[in-house]
Amino acid sequence: MSVHPQVAALLERVARSPLPPYHTVSPFVARRIYRDTRAALSSVAPPVAESRLLIFDRIAVRAYRPVTGEVLPALVYFHGGGWTIGDLDTHDVLCRQLANGARCAVFSVDYRLAPEAPFPAAVEDCLAATRFVFEKSGSLKIDVSRIAVGGDSAGGNLAAVVALHRQTPLAFQLLIYPATDQRCDTESHRRNAAGYLLTREGIEFFRRCYLPEKKYWADWRASPLLAASHADLPPAFVITAGYDPLLDEGRAYAERLANAGVEVAYREYSDMVHGFLLFGGVLDTANTAVADCCAALRGAFEKVPA
Repeated sequence: MSVHPQVAALLERVARSPLPPYHTVSPFVARRIYRDTRAALSSVAPPVAESRLLIFDRIAVRAYRPVTGEVLPALVYFHGGGWTIGDLDTHDVLCRQLANGARCAVFSVDYRLAPEAPFPAAVEDCLAATRFVFEKSGSLKIDVSRIAVGGDSAGGNLAAVVALHRQTPLAFQLLIYPATDQRCDTESHRRNAAGYLLTREGIEFFRRCYLPEKKYWADWRASPLLAASHADLPPAFVITAGYDPLLDEGRAYAERLANAGVEVAYREYSDMVHGFLLFGGVLDTANTAVADCCAALRGAFEKVPA
């Protein structure tokens, strides 16, 4: 199958852009490029009943609520961006969509970025943020029995790692084209190495920033696919894209969970590229996939006894 015609148009648009690739500039500049280009391609930000910034310890979390005054299920969300770029603003639209569509509170975590804070800083922050939501569930008006974690790309990696820590009982994990194996040695890494937004050079740039010491590549906190056991983890919805270098490791993670007895739904959007969920302004499939995520979250929350 070829890329979707809307994806082909997006790739042509990117090819004509005067902006340099992320791996050719400093992380500081790469963050600005990422922030500005996401805004140009995303859907219009839908209104939510409440959006406010919470601060605990050294971490900022943006909290979204589709309604006020009710005890709601919750999604603790970790943004993508190779552990190096991305922030609360680049994923603001997606978090609003998830809050409204899944009718849950969403807590978007502003974890520390590499290379200033390399591995395992992001893991530590995401674990702390998840604990914060659990411990403050009463004041946050959250149903402690219906808390999920989720994220896209690097954020999907972090969500999987938080679930693997098993520090808190989770209802669900939403893994959107997750990075699960830092060895980056699958056929999809070779087949989709160039021309589809996320490139081999870009992946190596992000890995150098986040994991400057090669000895950590096989650490399960960096490569959740390599964890000793995937048993007794929360149910999962795993999304992949057909023209994504991370396709094979995302599929492998879904298979590993299923083989360990975990309830897993897997969906490959075969004509899409990495990052496509953020491109709702130009890709119709992005909005379909967001709706699929919302349906999966609602279904998971409904299965938890009241």
